[in-house]
Amino acid sequence: MDRLMTSAVPLLGRLLLSMIFIGAGLGKVAAPDATIGYIASHGLPLPPVAYVVSVAIELGGGILILVGFQTRLIAFLMAIFCVVTAVVFHYVPDDRNMMINFMKNFAVAGGFLQLVAWGAGAWSIDALFSGRRAVALPA
Repeated sequence: MDRLMTSAVPLLGRLLLSMIFIGAGLGKVAAPDATIGYIASHGLPLPPVAYVVSVAIELGGGILILVGFQTRLIAFLMAIFCVVTAVVFHYVPDDRNMMINFMKNFAVAGGFLQLVAWGAGAWSIDALFSGRRAVALPA
């Protein structure tokens, strides 16, 4: 049971971390003009470029975290993304909801840093490529 837990729990953690990013990335793909406008409203330079980067990080990074490919590197980049977006888009001290999102971004960054430290776990592409085999489910 311990081997099952140490294999399944990292997969569940990656699933939970990746869901919000995959969903947000798909939302950005579905509404590029609105997203670019929102980015521009915060004064970021080159909003169309920032849009492409944000879709790549959220959708691409979310999928890579989910499957556990290059997990430590991608998780590090995702942690940085979380902190930057918290500061740029969510730091509004007079708005309680925005501050909740601000702190949530920092919490998610902490989850990604756990992946940086411990890796993707046994049920991941990283483990498959490194020669570590996933634990088989009991019959």
